[in-house]
Amino acid sequence: MTVRAYAVDQAAGPIRHHEYEPAPLGSLEVDVALTHSGICQTDLGLIDDHYGLARFPLVPGHEGVGTVMAVGSAVDPQELQVGRRVGVGAIAGSCFRCEWCLSGLHHLCPQSDDVIFRGQGGTFASQIRAGDWRHVVPIPDALPSAEVAPLLCAGTTVFNAVVEHGVRPTDHVAVVGVGGLGHIALQVLAAWGCHVTAISTSPDKAEDAQRFGARSFLTADQVPQARERFDFILDTVGADLPWDDYFAALRPRGKLCVVGVPTSPFTISQMSILPAEKSLVSAVVGPPAVTRQLMDFAARHNIHAQVEVFPHDEIDHAIDHVRAGRARYRAVIDLR
Repeated sequence: MTVRAYAVDQAAGPIRHHEYEPAPLGSLEVDVALTHSGICQTDLGLIDDHYGLARFPLVPGHEGVGTVMAVGSAVDPQELQVGRRVGVGAIAGSCFRCEWCLSGLHHLCPQSDDVIFRGQGGTFASQIRAGDWRHVVPIPDALPSAEVAPLLCAGTTVFNAVVEHGVRPTDHVAVVGVGGLGHIALQVLAAWGCHVTAISTSPDKAEDAQRFGARSFLTADQVPQARERFDFILDTVGADLPWDDYFAALRPRGKLCVVGVPTSPFTISQMSILPAEKSLVSAVVGPPAVTRQLMDFAARHNIHAQVEVFPHDEIDHAIDHVRAGRARYRAVIDLR
């Protein structure tokens, strides 16, 4: 079946209609008919080729929700059936043989099927093929398709940070940035049981931060006064920070976890880390088990992305909206 997609042919170029014929379906593969796709900052990085890694023609997108339309011969029929609503996120397959896969850390597999680097295999399309059915995530009925799409990248990234770095319900945590990742992180951490503080350069986001679960709000220039206040700080912004100020805001053995991408190398005083055993850590999208846990957790606690939905014929406008930083808080394309 011909895939109808939206592609760019050059860096920062306009979107055009694009069609391609998929290869025969492999035994472990799954085809998903898409209804919605989120627009992530990483998509913009590929569209504008900020990383020098884009393969043109490029079909962006890696936060896809839809229904199973075809399954390979080795797909477990008890887990995935034609017609089931599912999500395909940033990683759609892995080898299941390496030490990372065998440890449950499939997102670290050196042979992972990274959707954003496929070229024409993204979710701005009528359908997407997952390289391995075990990376296809069933969506609980309680989660609307448009609002769950960003959880497949932004959501699983922040949830993976919480799970993998051992954040406790008794912890005092801070989320840097009330944006696409940050507004989901606030909801997750509040539902986790933490005392959550939002930190932003935009004082006008204080009310939204409280609505998302923050119990306190700091503007960025107030961080130096918050010494030894937090057990865990989650940095969701794609910008450089005064790193020593943020390490000073951590309690002993606290962790600063970066999930945004700073624009410059880290510059940190050794005395910001060593005396109190503080750590700089990171997180990326979670493995399939963590993403499935997130779906259950989100359904139980009514966690969802706040989205602006654009029809597919306004996709250029939607991309420009995200590029200009105007989305509150995630943009989603309705592909139907």
